[in-house]
Amino acid sequence: MVLTTEEKAKIINDFKTNEKDSGSLEVQIAIMTTRINYLTEHLKSQPKDNTTRMGLIKLVNKRKRLLAYLRKHNIESYKKLIEKLGLRK
Repeated sequence: MVLTTEEKAKIINDFKTNEKDSGSLEVQIAIMTTRINYLTEHLKSQPKDNTTRMGLIKLVNKRKRLLAYLRKHNIESYKKLIEKLGLRK
């Protein structure tokens, strides 16, 4: 899935940390989460699409590393982000 410009702009506006922010960890993780959700739905209807499955696994692992970095360096931002994205229960 390719995010449209409008969808990406909406995500950036929701998660930006300052006015000129477009690439902070929070924004990157939010965009990855949107892509992960789309790919998960795609794989429910196309279970034999192994290439997409491998891409999904790589994306999940990259998001996991970024979340670990954010948790290590800015715990308050990490807590707000996972609550807003609904990643943990």
